[in-house]
Amino acid sequence: MRTSIRRSRGTVAMVAAAALATGLLAGCASDSDDGSPDAGGGDGNGKITLTVGTFGVFGYKQAGLYDEYTKLHPDINIKENVTTRTDVYWPKVLTRLQAGSGADDIQAIEVGNVTEAVQTQAAKFVDIGKDIDKSQWLDWKLAQATTKDGKTIGLGTDIGPMAICYRKDLFAKAGLPTDRTKLAEQWKGDWSKYVDLGKQYMKKAPKGTKFVDSASSVYNASLGGSTERYYDKDGKIVWDRSQGVKDAWNDAMSVATSDMSAKLKQFDPTWDNGFAKGTFASLACPAWMLGYIGEKAGDAGKGKWDVAAAPTASNWGGSFLGVPTASKHQKEAVALAKWLTAPEQQAKVFAKQASFPSTPSAYAGLKPQADTTAYFSDAPLTQLFSDSAKTIPAQPLGPKDKPIDSAISDIGILQVEQKGKSPAQGWDAASKEIKDVLGQ
Repeated sequence: MRTSIRRSRGTVAMVAAAALATGLLAGCASDSDDGSPDAGGGDGNGKITLTVGTFGVFGYKQAGLYDEYTKLHPDINIKENVTTRTDVYWPKVLTRLQAGSGADDIQAIEVGNVTEAVQTQAAKFVDIGKDIDKSQWLDWKLAQATTKDGKTIGLGTDIGPMAICYRKDLFAKAGLPTDRTKLAEQWKGDWSKYVDLGKQYMKKAPKGTKFVDSASSVYNASLGGSTERYYDKDGKIVWDRSQGVKDAWNDAMSVATSDMSAKLKQFDPTWDNGFAKGTFASLACPAWMLGYIGEKAGDAGKGKWDVAAAPTASNWGGSFLGVPTASKHQKEAVALAKWLTAPEQQAKVFAKQASFPSTPSAYAGLKPQADTTAYFSDAPLTQLFSDSAKTIPAQPLGPKDKPIDSAISDIGILQVEQKGKSPAQGWDAASKEIKDVLGQ
């Protein structure tokens, strides 16, 4: 996860989250906000200064990893250059890559941009996949940053395995099961079963509450568990005939045209207030969402929230670290990137801010904060998210994934959910925007 403002949907959505009182999730802060790389290469004392370009809070500084690395390598200094928003960060990176100068020694790449980087910028990055144990990473994660001819331009940091977070007190008042195992069995295998449970909830819904926060949330989660999104395995655009899109759209429309949605746009202030006021009883939540819920729901939500396995394994979010060929210190930068993304370091970042590792060997030793597990009713958080991570399907991504996804979620679905348009009208509005984006 990143604690930056990353509001892209599907596999790309990340979030500005503040800290739980336990310190599980780092606040929405950054070391600097201009994304300007350090022009140097040394500090005048014979040391090499490596710059690390990130967006939001990756947790490396917060978890003490930079200090740890420089103690192990006294000839290295590390400077992190942070840009809060990815929509500002990535265009700057592209400009500097094209110019052949100005890029950081290590550049973070968000999953929503990794296909573009692989397809159009691979020559600008070092093949960081040489001399590594590729089995350390989830296959699908490593594949996202690897070209067709086998060049790996980035090593995976975090991922966003999905679960269902729910208010067990509201479920009980609505006459629904509250046991996480029974609920998981009831909706197992199909997001439409989760939607069906929402219909049951609304029959006896506590006053002023809805089953789910938004239809877009359901769309995002359902699509994240499909084997095909907007591109097929050959790189062809198939958004208008993808079975995964059709299923996710139908699930979202079942929500949008019913009374079960609170009709909130995720990450808007009204959504935050929904947590605080308890206006919705459940939502699809990746691992990094736990901190967000705890911060927004506050002490009043402690012990009321629980977590169950999602209907299908699904992913929302994740990033990579790559080394531009323009780096003056390629060897040292590659060594640092490999160390930061090693299982041991990913586990340390998880302990600090709940960024779920993309390295399965780290899973057995992951330990959420005790206060966090108590907040979520002692749910087996590590097991739930680990099980999901290991079975997330590989999804072909394309360079226009993000704008296509935004058109469907932020135009098509919202037209239906908030403006009362028909599903056909919503789809037409999204389709028009997508065709404009694609130049069709």
